[in-house]
Amino acid sequence: MPSDKAAAGAATGARAEAAGDRPILGTPEEFPPRPRRRGGFLVYVVIGLVVAVLAGGWGYVMLTATGNPLVTPQVITFDASAADSAEITFTVHKPADRAATCRLRALDTGHAEVGSRVIDVPAGKAELTLKERLKTSSQATAVYVDYCDLV
Repeated sequence: MPSDKAAAGAATGARAEAAGDRPILGTPEEFPPRPRRRGGFLVYVVIGLVVAVLAGGWGYVMLTATGNPLVTPQVITFDASAADSAEITFTVHKPADRAATCRLRALDTGHAEVGSRVIDVPAGKAELTLKERLKTSSQATAVYVDYCDLV
């Protein structure tokens, strides 16, 4: 008496011989020819235009998101040797007919703020050199101009 496994193996072998050595889904010659696609180039042109518009919009956003580029501060020197104060000398470039406000910050060794001050820069000159002193709560190691904005 043949076992169940032997009977199953014989049945599988018979099916394989009936199907032959051909692919299950058929050969490429048996498939119908593909219809010719139309408008492929037009699709790429439309995608290219959409990408160009998005890139241009993103570029515009990045150009306008730079803050206030009309006022540029530049630190010349700073002295943070005193335990309770720091001194900074900086220039401000701005339109001559506009006033500005600048925020100065003093930091300690752990980059924690130990002093800050907002100063007014008067209208009248396009380039001003200012020397300011900040009171600090502890020893500062760095002093810089955080920002300057037109008023």
